[in-house]
Amino acid sequence: MATNKIVVLGAGVSGLTTAYLLSKDPSNSITVLAKHMPGDYDIEYASPWAGANYLPVGKRGSDHEKWERNTWPALKELTEKHPEAGIHFQETIVYNRTKDQGSATGDWFSELVQRNPWYKDVVPDFQEIPTDQLAPGIDNASKFTSVCINTAIYLPWLVGQCRRNGVVFKRAVLKHITDAASTPHHHTGHKPDVVVNCTGLASRTLGGVQDAKLYPARGQIVVVRNDPGQMVSISGSDDGEDEVVYVMTRAAGGGTVIGGSYQKHQWDPLPDPNLAVRIMKRAVALCPALVRDGQGIEGLDVIRHGVGLRPLREGGPRVAAERIDGVAVVHNYGHGGFGYQASFGCAEEAVRLVQSSLSSRAKL
Repeated sequence: MATNKIVVLGAGVSGLTTAYLLSKDPSNSITVLAKHMPGDYDIEYASPWAGANYLPVGKRGSDHEKWERNTWPALKELTEKHPEAGIHFQETIVYNRTKDQGSATGDWFSELVQRNPWYKDVVPDFQEIPTDQLAPGIDNASKFTSVCINTAIYLPWLVGQCRRNGVVFKRAVLKHITDAASTPHHHTGHKPDVVVNCTGLASRTLGGVQDAKLYPARGQIVVVRNDPGQMVSISGSDDGEDEVVYVMTRAAGGGTVIGGSYQKHQWDPLPDPNLAVRIMKRAVALCPALVRDGQGIEGLDVIRHGVGLRPLREGGPRVAAERIDGVAVVHNYGHGGFGYQASFGCAEEAVRLVQSSLSSRAKL
């Protein structure tokens, strides 16, 4: 019989992964409360807009590296054993231009494009591309096997795994984090023992949290039907320091995501038509296999344009425990543009903090 009553706030990839791992323990009774659920497309809800893939960006020796390192085995296992999760392996090429260092996108990609990066021993088939095979202006490049996730399949798959383990999902809009503890728990009528906060950018305004270190990095994408057969990205562009190029094909007919932008402190929810044209031109230039017979952007078959707000946080994600007005809270938010590729590592740490909080309560 479940004895630990837990409420998870947020149903993006961080909230769903945390709820999924918590639900594997039959002693946990879990409710997910969220304003947005899989199937919604909203500027406040970052997870559906993500590529999503595994391109490690955590600095060597950091918690971020640890989270990404610990996430790869889980994504690899899902890809190999659970095709219904909507993830597939894809060859990826990463190009670096030294001149991008110091720009918004260059800083974002700085670890990814290192020579001899830490993740070379994590991902399969890693190899540096010989210098004599690089186009002018490219200083170094590597290729390896990564994964690309069809978010429209994967997020509902996580919901399904949670449901199978008894997790209850409810829509809710909370003004204060302690509101999650004022509602009786669905199974027992008792208040929850722990609240897990995975509200992403909403933690800026959520009462009791109001984390001023959070800010958006606006990402604009174009989703097309074209399939170039590989994932490609580069450290920056000549169109502006917060514009970048990446191309990735989602599993199971999810289309190819081409991007993008990394516009810090920019909240605009509407796609910029001029930026969309630049995104498409850069993608075709970097990855000619996107189109046939030397065509330009007229060869792209567009499904839709999209904008998402990455939940960036100064100092990195917040995975930590505290008490707020007497309520035990575990935070897991602020993952910027790497929520999927750090999802299991961060969720595993959040689960350990929940367990620690529950054992402290048991000793009282």
